Amino acid sequence: MSEGTVKKFMFVNRKAPYGTIYALESLEVVLISAAFDQDVSLVFMDDGVFQLKKGQQTKGIENKNFSPTYRALDGYDIEKLYVEQESLAARGLTEDDLLVDVTVMSREEMGKLMETMDVVLSF
Repeated sequence: MSEGTVKKFMFVNRKAPYGTIYALESLEVVLISAAFDQDVSLVFMDDGVFQLKKGQQTKGIENKNFSPTYRALDGYDIEKLYVEQESLAARGLTEDDLLVDVTVMSREEMGKLMETMDVVLSF
């Protein structure tokens, strides 16, 4: 691979936003990857869809609410945000419940998209 070659990275977020470090760590790695001009996509599936839910209140668990950071991703040229339809439906959520614009895809469509990536990392 020559210097300056852009790789297609997909970060798959499967965990709820709080209670573990996975969601926040994923967000940090995504921002670092974008800083190195890589082609970055984010996928939210399983309980990871809760990372994008509007109106998160974290005061009671004494954690900083980092969900507003997702609205800033556009400023880092991170515009490819995908949510698995089945995960939304299973959790009683719709696209209107999310705080950023996303592309909702079926599980099958998501699998095909993953096959086109150079690197897929799951958090």
